[in-house]
Amino acid sequence: MQARVPGVRLSTAAAGIRYKDRDDLLLIELAEGGTCAAVFTRNAFCAAPVTVAREHLAKGPVRYLLINAGNANAGTGSSGLRAARETCRLLAGMAGCAMSQVLPFSTGVIGEDLPVDPFAQSVPVLLSGLAEDNWASAAAAIMTTDTVAKLVTHQVGLSSGVITLTGIAKGSGMICPDMATMLAYVATDAEVPQAVLQVLLQEAVAGSFNAITVDGDTSTNDACVLLASGSSAVRVDAADSADGRLLGDALNTVCSELAERIVRDGEGATKLVRIRVASAGDRDEARTVAYTVAHSPLVKTALFASDPNWGRILAAVGRSGVADLDIDHVRIWLDDVAIVSGGGRDPEYTEAAGQAVMRDSEILIRIDLGRGVATTELLTCDLSYDYVKINAEYRS
Repeated sequence: MQARVPGVRLSTAAAGIRYKDRDDLLLIELAEGGTCAAVFTRNAFCAAPVTVAREHLAKGPVRYLLINAGNANAGTGSSGLRAARETCRLLAGMAGCAMSQVLPFSTGVIGEDLPVDPFAQSVPVLLSGLAEDNWASAAAAIMTTDTVAKLVTHQVGLSSGVITLTGIAKGSGMICPDMATMLAYVATDAEVPQAVLQVLLQEAVAGSFNAITVDGDTSTNDACVLLASGSSAVRVDAADSADGRLLGDALNTVCSELAERIVRDGEGATKLVRIRVASAGDRDEARTVAYTVAHSPLVKTALFASDPNWGRILAAVGRSGVADLDIDHVRIWLDDVAIVSGGGRDPEYTEAAGQAVMRDSEILIRIDLGRGVATTELLTCDLSYDYVKINAEYRS
């Protein structure tokens, strides 16, 4: 299946902002009349490009997304804002659009000033190289510690025709919700009003990028953008219409696949872990338990070691803060192997059975709280020696 989305063109360039001998700058162009929706990090120290992108998105139609890798332009104060705005001004001047029609994005090292000169030299190259079939190079250009580029394409038939959705994402560390992942861009050729697009994006993000964690750290630069070019003859006027639901399902598929690829590519990760919490009092309670287990260094290192140290999971559930938790009603499984029931180790549990599950590269941890009907599921990974090494050497 081809990744191209009519009405969306992309181009990459090697600006040398931090990385040498690789593309590190991406330009995405949206056709005139297209719509754009986005969600951003909730980190109080949000990066300068996040601030500027929010401002520009509120002013009206978007034509360009300008993304650089290697420098986050975060923790840079007023100078960072000036740099982000200057990159937008440069592009707008050369592309012949309003400065507010450019949304800037950055990812990389925090606390370093973003040089503007590489943008001035690279923007003409980007504009001349725009093409609809550059999705693969775009996915590679936004990588930092990622080991693989992340690209997903999906087609869905609506009442008036078939539409395409294509998305790219970057991220492998500093991954935790309160928006999305570090950076993700999805586009479709459907015609969708901006308000509808925003609803669809927020719903998709809730069950995908906001349901993963690698290390519990929410980035300063997180952003997820959804573009609708309107270049097809297919229009979706409402999120709750039949076509709206089909489009929403397709968007959920793309975002979920990208989110899973981020977790699989977690820095130093060797295992993909699903944590499913059932019979919780409410959804917030279920998510609290799931994230407490997912963020436990002891649980994550046991996963890396393939050690069925089930007491670490039990302890994490117990300290998650669930009020009046009746431990006699709590049950926990590794895949289909019961490890906890009746307040302690399940009587049928054997170390050999637990060990067999923990050796797998994909593991399901199921937790039944026995107190309600709410459920949740999230994706995480193990914590390995390489995670420490990658992050200890990140700036060297």
